[in-house]
Amino acid sequence: MQAASFLFEVAVFAPLIGFLVAGGFGRLMGDGAARFTTIALMLCAALSAIGVLGFEMGGVNPIVVPVADWIHAAGFAADWQLRMDMLSVSVVAMVTTVSVLVHVYSVGYMAHEAQPVYRFFAYLSLFTFAMLMLVTSDNLLQLFFGWEGVGLASYLLIGYWYDRPAACAAAIKAFVVNRIADLFFLVGISLIYIRLGSVSYDAIFAAIPYHVHDTFQLFGTHPLLEVIATLLFIGAMGKSAQLFLHTWLPDAMEGPTPVSALIHAATMVTAGVFLMVRMSPLVELAPVTRDLIILIGGTTSFFAATVGLVQPDIKRTIAYSTCSQLGYMFVAVGVGAYQASMFHLTTHAFFKALLFLGAGCVIHAVHDEQDMFRMGGLWRKIPYTYAAMWIGSLALAGIFPFAGYWSKDAIEEAAWMSGSAMGHYGWVMGCITAFLTALYSWRLIFLVFHGQPRDLHLNEGAHESPPSMMVPLAVLSVGAVLAGVVLAPFYIGANQAGFWGGAIASLPGHDIMERLEQTPGLIALVPTFAGVAGIAVAYLCYIASPGIPATLARSLRPLYLFLLNKWYFDEVYGAIFVRPYRALARLLWKGADEGVIEGIPEGLARLTAGSAGQAVRVQTGSMAVYAFSMLIGLVVLLTTILFAS
Repeated sequence: MQAASFLFEVAVFAPLIGFLVAGGFGRLMGDGAARFTTIALMLCAALSAIGVLGFEMGGVNPIVVPVADWIHAAGFAADWQLRMDMLSVSVVAMVTTVSVLVHVYSVGYMAHEAQPVYRFFAYLSLFTFAMLMLVTSDNLLQLFFGWEGVGLASYLLIGYWYDRPAACAAAIKAFVVNRIADLFFLVGISLIYIRLGSVSYDAIFAAIPYHVHDTFQLFGTHPLLEVIATLLFIGAMGKSAQLFLHTWLPDAMEGPTPVSALIHAATMVTAGVFLMVRMSPLVELAPVTRDLIILIGGTTSFFAATVGLVQPDIKRTIAYSTCSQLGYMFVAVGVGAYQASMFHLTTHAFFKALLFLGAGCVIHAVHDEQDMFRMGGLWRKIPYTYAAMWIGSLALAGIFPFAGYWSKDAIEEAAWMSGSAMGHYGWVMGCITAFLTALYSWRLIFLVFHGQPRDLHLNEGAHESPPSMMVPLAVLSVGAVLAGVVLAPFYIGANQAGFWGGAIASLPGHDIMERLEQTPGLIALVPTFAGVAGIAVAYLCYIASPGIPATLARSLRPLYLFLLNKWYFDEVYGAIFVRPYRALARLLWKGADEGVIEGIPEGLARLTAGSAGQAVRVQTGSMAVYAFSMLIGLVVLLTTILFAS
């Protein structure tokens, strides 16, 4: 037990040490030493986390590891503690493993940077630490600290190339959109403390059964637990880029590709899913919120897949697939299949990191070009990257026996077996999305790697990436192939309840995972058939008859533009929120700030200067004028005295 808790602390705090050393002394140490320090400490964290995972699988009971006293004010108390249960341990192992591979990959990817890169490696370690603090929290306030920490780190990393206006704008957009969602999350935490009396998980979960029938007055009477669950879900929507709060995620591609891999695979976007699973005892008792989660998750998966069909940018195509896959995870949460949600979160980390890092190798090979329509015929130039992208795409499309097949199909089966109308809606959206996912995934492969080179200069100069970039791809490829079949018996198998050890709650008699084996055979096969059909259609459109996409784009131009412009969310938000806000800000700037706040002291200064100028004119230097002025004053004085008497 002591060994496990010690290793757990090492796994959590080693990235923090790496950030402090590289960030504080990187200029003195130099890039090489800073890179080595952060990678060594991340490797130490990953090995420690895997060691703890081994202890937990051996049947270690959940424990709390105290770190420090934190907040004690009046009756409020929140100490800094690490919650070590299977839910936190499994995510810590996943996050640190992916993060160390991203750190190693970054050595080659950032090798040609003109500026020192110690700051970049420090930020990567900070990002990892913030995510680890989030998932190991023992109370909601500590979770919120990590929640805001990943937001800060994402701002620093998305805007790492601060000399590029697009990168700065993307960083600000990610920060602002997430703050909007975080306001609801913070209100939810406050309401939990006010009505349930604590922010500690154990105290909250123990109090929930006594507040099932409580209500909350806000534009009517609503069940208290529904209000709290909805507020928490809105916070999760921002972090996990669900519909309406998703607009920051594609723009985040302005950061370096390793950042994209870390955000999409292991850190920020998975935080919302983790929150809902951690709060499963609350979510279980909020059926209306669960239906809302299915609605948003299923619609998001479909929306993002349709947009991914037409994107010309290789990274944005993969970014929309992340948005879509997160929708699957929320559908699983909505139907109560929290275990399947965490399973897909874990397998997705491997193949999504693989796809992003593979895309980085493509971009590296073609001199930073990201437009897929300028590529083509690259498989002969970069065959290892080509193989890695095939593996990642097969896992993403859910083709047997790759990792995505096991986790995505578990979600689809759970959605169908839930028996509810919203669950069936999630299943339908999931099946359509499976077809679209395979279609845009192989569209990417065929456009980038097959056919004739569209830009001979880019093709001639293409080359395979250095070993520091290829080794992480090889490791992630193994994960994309084996993670599903290896982890399925633990995450969703017959003994899954013993594996999770109470970290995930389900109402008695409502455990959807117990009914997965009863899924009708045809229903279970539909997602796979949809994926294979998507691959076949992509082959038809981009290899057999490559003129079909252009013909469809011309004949269905309004629909094509609708998808190309991402359902016009940015334009609508710009008209409703951004432009009015800018107009108001300009009015307050020019009218209130410059006109009043700055105008008053400037006016007083001008008045003083003008008065002084007039006073100066009185000082002529003539003795006769001064004597005459004194005489006039004396006459006025005597006249006043005489009339007053």
